[in-house]
Amino acid sequence: MKVLIAPDSFKGSLSGMDVAKSIETGIKRTDLHTETLPIPMADGGEGTLESLVSATDGEYVETQVLDPLGREITGHYGIMGDEQTAVIELAIASGLPLLDPDELDPKVTTTYGTGQLIRHAIDRGITSFIICVGGSSTNDAGTGILKALGYRFLDHHGNELPQGGLALQDLAYIDDHHVSQKVKEAKFQIACDVNNPFIGLNGASHIFGPQKGATPEEVKHLDHALEVFANVIAKQKGKRLHDVEGAGAAGGTAGGMISCLNAELRPGVDLVMETIGLPELIQKGDIDFVITGEGKLDYQTRFGKVVAGITKLAKPKEIPVIALCGEIEAEDFLGNELSVTSAFSITTGPMSLEGAMQNTRQLLEHSSEQVYQLLLAGARMNLSTVTG
Repeated sequence: MKVLIAPDSFKGSLSGMDVAKSIETGIKRTDLHTETLPIPMADGGEGTLESLVSATDGEYVETQVLDPLGREITGHYGIMGDEQTAVIELAIASGLPLLDPDELDPKVTTTYGTGQLIRHAIDRGITSFIICVGGSSTNDAGTGILKALGYRFLDHHGNELPQGGLALQDLAYIDDHHVSQKVKEAKFQIACDVNNPFIGLNGASHIFGPQKGATPEEVKHLDHALEVFANVIAKQKGKRLHDVEGAGAAGGTAGGMISCLNAELRPGVDLVMETIGLPELIQKGDIDFVITGEGKLDYQTRFGKVVAGITKLAKPKEIPVIALCGEIEAEDFLGNELSVTSAFSITTGPMSLEGAMQNTRQLLEHSSEQVYQLLLAGARMNLSTVTG
């Protein structure tokens, strides 16, 4: 038997690799001879950096950068095993967890620190980037990143704008004369798991601004500032950014990058699976079962999450997919819309969320052991029927 173990992280509990290893432990308790392939997955958000670096035997690089409010911190990024591609999570230098609740202010927070990480990698000779844009605390259209890479954002008097999203309401011109050829030639893939446009009621400011600290009135001003940015892009570069799906990700960072850099938006889970070679692995046809999982399985799962991506790959080869999850909602859609063979909650009885999160490793080991015993029993029955 050969089992591919490809779960997402369980947010707040275990990383993707820890989840995969826990599942592997449960399987080995049942049958030491089963061949297991633990490959942590991610959907382009939290955990993607670890997933890609681990899967490719890459390395981590640390450097000093500025946080969303301009304070010096130690940031890091990953270089994949090919030594050509850097993986950068926006949340590392520009994320919500870096700020206290009373510090949240998307009018002034900046992605500049993320740009410093990119600049550091370019100076090391990196030419290809995967940018994971989840968890940002910003609404600056990625102008902080672009400033760190040499772009200047000027008002009508030729003065440089201050950091932050609100300042963009005074934008008149984008100066790229100081952008190096290395930056212009670098290729960026932006792992994105939302389809929000750049501006409007479903855009970056209205949908994500409140969780970053913006009041209803501030949301309107921030949306206007992004519209000004989009208008300048249209005038200078001939690109209409306003209603591009996904451009609103990370406070418009996705839109700013695709308008000024050699960048493209990619569904996060597809990008991760492609990068680690999962389609080729499944196409070989020697996988008997796939065990995947995530913290919560619900209607959102089908919109670019790990379990949905795994089942999409496995279905054409008719490989059974088992999902182990902390919580399962809306079970009626699992078979018809998600094509999961079966899904199991790892909780073994009534328990609090805190209790489940504290014991995730043990719960995963126990659940995978029980599930694999059932899978082996079914496989033996099939073999007995064939030989009999």
